[in-house]
Amino acid sequence: MLMRTDPFRELDRLTQQLMGPGTWSKPSAMPMDAYREGDQYVVAFDLPGVTADAIDIDVERNMLTVKAERRPVAKADDVQMELSERPLGAFSRQIVLADTLDTERIQADYDAGVLTLRIPIAERAKPRKITIGAGSGRKQISG
Repeated sequence: MLMRTDPFRELDRLTQQLMGPGTWSKPSAMPMDAYREGDQYVVAFDLPGVTADAIDIDVERNMLTVKAERRPVAKADDVQMELSERPLGAFSRQIVLADTLDTERIQADYDAGVLTLRIPIAERAKPRKITIGAGSGRKQISG
C-alpha cells in the first residue's frame, strides 16, 4: 500500500474528483511553453500518457486549437486500484497566432509525451532591405 503525508495533495485530488475529468464540452487546460527559435515559433504541450491518435490539431484563420484525450488503461478483473492521481479526460488549449506566422506550413511532432509545433515566420514578415532607385534626372516645370 502506498502512503502519503502531503495534505495539500489530498485536497488537490478531492477537488479534481469533485470537478470531474475534462470532457470535450468542458476540457481541462494543458501546460505549454512558447518561444521563438530562429525563423520559427515553437509551442510545446505536455501530454504525458496520451497516444498520438488521441490528439487533434486545427487551425482556422489565426486560431490554433489543440485537443487531446487521455483514456483509462484497460485493467484486468483482479486489479484493485490503490491510488489514482493521473487525470483522465479531455484537454484543450487555444492560441491566437499573429498574422506574421505561416499557418500553412506548421509542423507537428509528438515524442515522449510532448507535442511540439513549429510555426515558421511568414516571408512577408521577415526583415528585408529596400533598395533606393536612382532618379531619372531633372524634370522641368512648365507653367
